[in-house]
Amino acid sequence: MAGGFAASGGGGGDYEGKVTAFVIMTCLVAATGGLLFGYDIGISGGVTSMDEFLLKFFPNVYHKEKNLKEGGSQYCKFNDHMLQLFTSSLYLAALVASFAASITTKAFGRKISMLIGGLIFLIGAVLNGAAMNLGVLILGRLLLGVGIGYANQSVPVYLSEMAPPKLRGALNVCFQMAVTLGILIANLVNYGTSTMKKNGWRVSLVLAAVPAVIMTVGAVFLPDTPNSLIDRGQKEKAKTMLQKIRGTSNVDNEFEDLIIASDMSKQVESPWGNIMKPRYRPQLTVAVLVPFFQQLTGINVIMFYAPVLFKTLGFGDGAALMTAVITGLVNVFATLISIFTVDRFGRRPLFLVGGTLMIICQIAVGSIIASVFGMDGLGTFSKGLGNITVAIICVYVAAFAWSWGPLGWLVPSEVFPMEIRSAGQSINVSVNMFFTFIIGQIFLTMLCEMKFGLFFFFGGFVVIMTFFILFFLPETKGIPIEDISRIWKSHWFWKKYMPADDNTHV
Repeated sequence: MAGGFAASGGGGGDYEGKVTAFVIMTCLVAATGGLLFGYDIGISGGVTSMDEFLLKFFPNVYHKEKNLKEGGSQYCKFNDHMLQLFTSSLYLAALVASFAASITTKAFGRKISMLIGGLIFLIGAVLNGAAMNLGVLILGRLLLGVGIGYANQSVPVYLSEMAPPKLRGALNVCFQMAVTLGILIANLVNYGTSTMKKNGWRVSLVLAAVPAVIMTVGAVFLPDTPNSLIDRGQKEKAKTMLQKIRGTSNVDNEFEDLIIASDMSKQVESPWGNIMKPRYRPQLTVAVLVPFFQQLTGINVIMFYAPVLFKTLGFGDGAALMTAVITGLVNVFATLISIFTVDRFGRRPLFLVGGTLMIICQIAVGSIIASVFGMDGLGTFSKGLGNITVAIICVYVAAFAWSWGPLGWLVPSEVFPMEIRSAGQSINVSVNMFFTFIIGQIFLTMLCEMKFGLFFFFGGFVVIMTFFILFFLPETKGIPIEDISRIWKSHWFWKKYMPADDNTHV
């Protein structure tokens, strides 16, 4: 899913330092950035299932839903390009904004980008809550996307650079955890506002301003990172800041490594040109295919449209929103599994077990829907069969949440050598946002046209991507990031792209 990412830092030495209040503050800021992203993912599906919202902005969809004889089958009652644009426009804006944010982040610092992202997201939330027509509603979504583009670019980088090296991985996973918490909170808000007689959807949308305000205020008071200060030539200020956040005056080793890393990155004239060289083919393949496959799991169908999907399956308004809350809870707890097992069992086992379960669940859900609705989309779920379907979807969400959810961001971020790391991460984020937009824009149309076959369609991609992991992704657990190139040199397929005289470690 489009849920935050892990920004891997370098494999620095064993530096002196301790966990300070500044480090805890970066955790809180990162969490609000993740909550901001996750809240928006969860909130859009809820409001698009509310009758008052549909009647005001998408009356055709409302009347289809209320009169199936006019609207056709259950598969097609929510099919509307503008309704899909409401959801997907945010991710197209985030894709474009991420490029501008990368320039801002490098030129003016991480906290400035966080501040810009929070302010723009805040404006978008207010516009959405106050919208009186579809144009203003879409404009608000676009501004939310710009805010998310800036937040996703700057917050993880800020977090990675402020954290002590030994805490970097754990703090990155906490950002992903915050995204899942944001989705859960949004589902709970939607469930509560759905009982309001009027303007419940406005409350759901405008409450997105809360995490935006927290992140914006936090950005105002937080210092910039030592890395950013060094990049902008403020070395003395950077050393003072490093001493402050590490809680010790003995930071000479780490400070020297930061200066060396900054100098090396400035020597790379064209990382975008370098990444196209054959020797970087394995990393480029991972940067493109992993985020591509992550979106083709079908998870965003559940996260974006969970209440809509459950209403299609015959659940009432309240029941549909409650089942979305249940899947949100499963998402949070299953992400904890990844936190506690990824460094113990490795990336590949989690990918493979998760993929296998997802395949089984997609086939099961598709088969159940086929047995109830058939090709014409006419039929109703019994209570028992509906509950079984929800249970299977929960297993599917859990399998994704411990595998392709966090690992789909973690693995691409840790395989790039230093000279192409910025370009590689940009490709990773861009591919993810682009296909998030595509799936969000066409899902309801695909459901109408492909019917129950849509679940087999996504299941087929899960089969392909699971075999990709099995044969083409080596294990990266426990390997220092500066030595990561050796996994490609010993791989049965990728070793042919590695030069025989390649002795680089970064």
